Amino acid sequence: MITLGQVNTLEIIRETDHGIYLMDNEDNEVLLPNRYVPTSFKIWDKIDVFVYLDNEERPVATTDMPYIKCGEFALLRCNQVTDYGAFLDWGLVKELFCPFKEQAFKMKPGGWYLVHCYLDEKTNRLVASSKTNSFLDNTNLTVQQFDEVDIIVSHPSDIGMNVIVNKIHSGLIYKDQIFKDISVGDKLKGIVKKVRPGNKLDISLGQIGYRNIEPNAERILHELQDNSGYMNLTDKSSPEAIKEQLQMSKKNFKKAIGALYKERQIEIKSDGIYLL
Repeated sequence: MITLGQVNTLEIIRETDHGIYLMDNEDNEVLLPNRYVPTSFKIWDKIDVFVYLDNEERPVATTDMPYIKCGEFALLRCNQVTDYGAFLDWGLVKELFCPFKEQAFKMKPGGWYLVHCYLDEKTNRLVASSKTNSFLDNTNLTVQQFDEVDIIVSHPSDIGMNVIVNKIHSGLIYKDQIFKDISVGDKLKGIVKKVRPGNKLDISLGQIGYRNIEPNAERILHELQDNSGYMNLTDKSSPEAIKEQLQMSKKNFKKAIGALYKERQIEIKSDGIYLL
């Protein structure tokens, strides 16, 4: 089966003036235009191609890989806005269409927007939507507390930053848990800090409880090694100074240096921390 919006592995079956035709294991065919045909190939060779609809709404293959595939989220640039909607640059010759009804905010040329790509069942076309929450569901969670997850930064709120969790759930990083600059569209690793009533997910950019001592301690050791074994921070330092230098909270910093001190890897003096 040839799947629109996805990478398909197909067999080369014949060459024509317009390009080469590819076939799946169900005898469905699609054209790979001349501009994408490899310099050397043999009939029955297999090739990976992305399949979508051309300007005449016919399935067509390309060896160019888009910035987003069907079912995915990505930050895309708006190239133009017409009477019908916005057209986004997704790395292919034909731009990705985002109708007005699927725009969370009115798009403008040159703007960057986090969108979801999906197959419109009515038109059988690949389209984009910046109403990303419509494609997330926390009814049946596939994650639990302390799980490591893949997150995409979605949009800011008054209390923190909303994120997409494992491409299927919504989550939130509270402001006091953000210790480095993050922007909409950033793809990061996170930890499920807490599952609140209603299956709401609290996400942390660091690990939770005792689990965060080891990576934070390692970060502190690297900082000491990079600065000739000295760091001008102590457990008396301000949270702002710790955040600026190490991108972690004072609470996590104190846990980490406490663990390092017990292991006799550091010495804590009034003027700073020294590597032993």
